[in-house]
Amino acid sequence: MHHWKGARILALAIAAASAAAGALAQPAVTLTHIHGLAYSADGGKLMLPSHHGLAVYRNDKWSKAPGPQHDYMGFSATAKHLYSSGHPAPGSGWINPFGVIRSKDGGRTWDKLGLEGETDFHLLATSWNTNAIYVWNPEPSSRMKQSGLHYTLNDGFAWKHAAAKGLAGEPRALAVHPDEPAVVAIATTRGVFLSRDSGENFKPRAEGLESFSVFFDLSGKRLWYGAFDDRARLAQVSLGGGVATEIELPPLTRDAVAYIAQNPGKREEYAIATFGRNVFLSRDGARSWNPIAKRGEGK
Repeated sequence: MHHWKGARILALAIAAASAAAGALAQPAVTLTHIHGLAYSADGGKLMLPSHHGLAVYRNDKWSKAPGPQHDYMGFSATAKHLYSSGHPAPGSGWINPFGVIRSKDGGRTWDKLGLEGETDFHLLATSWNTNAIYVWNPEPSSRMKQSGLHYTLNDGFAWKHAAAKGLAGEPRALAVHPDEPAVVAIATTRGVFLSRDSGENFKPRAEGLESFSVFFDLSGKRLWYGAFDDRARLAQVSLGGGVATEIELPPLTRDAVAYIAQNPGKREEYAIATFGRNVFLSRDGARSWNPIAKRGEGK
């Protein structure tokens, strides 16, 4: 009797140890590419889409998010939903490319919003507190009769083309004001441009710098952008005017800021991701940065 009980306890201990070892041996999250950067609505999770689903940084740890391992592109978040474009995971049965898709449950499941099989939007941006979605359409489609800037205020039911007069250079990134759907910014090879009339007319907000990223902070008062000349640069400028303030970056070699995000639950917390697959977190209002991923490997 005692031998059986001892053997049973030993077996349970071995099973528990094996489970613990398995948990410890889980492969680290690898960011093969970074195609966006966004916080969850509660601020508890930082999400990074890559070629194989969503990576999540939460409580100082990396993990893979539940849900399909799609190749998400143009990934963007609002206070209620996630939006994306991209390509389906093998065997998922989804049509390639997605067009525009939406998730109401943090990326576990996705709804189609149209243009599937037609367009992969690399440049897609949403307004945090409104229904505005802006995209840069690479070529004409069934819903967009011409290339260029388009927007929808009803989750893709109707799209409208914007003339984008005054915009100069090749578009690299889009951002939409968190509360004003008519206010949109575009980073291009010739600077950062701002529109207050739904993209009909743009005026330069930062000229002469090849710009790669753009972001409205959640207060709606400042515009952030990442650029590169002799080195990587990050700056913010008031929407009301004035001179841009440069933000000190961690050392970056032949790299630049590709994405910027702000934690809605802790607004002093910012995250940046670079083209070199480096990810940094600041919990003091962008005064200092701590690395949480280096060359695609989660730390």
